[in-house]
Amino acid sequence: MSSSLSVFLLDPAATRGLVGSGDEQLLEAIRSRFADDLASDDDYFRYEIEQGAPTAYEALRAVIHGGPFSGDEEHAFQYGYAYKRLCSLTGVPLDNDCFCPYRGDWLSVVDQGLEALRITAVSVASFDRANLPDSLPWMYTPGCGEWSPERIGQALEQFEATKAADQAPPLEPEVVEAIMQCLGWMRSAAARPGFGIIGFRS
Repeated sequence: MSSSLSVFLLDPAATRGLVGSGDEQLLEAIRSRFADDLASDDDYFRYEIEQGAPTAYEALRAVIHGGPFSGDEEHAFQYGYAYKRLCSLTGVPLDNDCFCPYRGDWLSVVDQGLEALRITAVSVASFDRANLPDSLPWMYTPGCGEWSPERIGQALEQFEATKAADQAPPLEPEVVEAIMQCLGWMRSAAARPGFGIIGFRS
């Protein structure tokens, strides 16, 4: 079974601030823009919805209003996908072909490559965790992680230090390609003060 990452360039603090904001105008903008996607998701998750999971729009409304949330952990995934939808509306999707799809422990393999270059401030495996805003229910899928502007700045400094020391170890070509894609994400964020990255594994 394969997984994939969706990665967005945005202001993480502002995006998290949308959760529980009660912004009806934003809610309706998303409902209008993503009407087909919402309907498609409802069709895909028809069985889960019949078992009590919220529809895509119901989940989105709960996220923007800070609840109420279903108490059933099996239904919490809908709130994660609703948060991902917020990120896709407010953020810029970044190239992810090195991570879409991927199998097995690929994220850890790329992290090992980053660590070999002495880049430890960020981790692609963090996108596999459940690092959602605190007010949202815990869920395994989708995974979510965040690279803050500060950590991105540190990671780029670490990379430059490794380059200056000319201590880059030999790495597999596909790992190098993935690392270069990560560095591209970070450079895009660094070019916009206050911007970071939020990624989702699904």
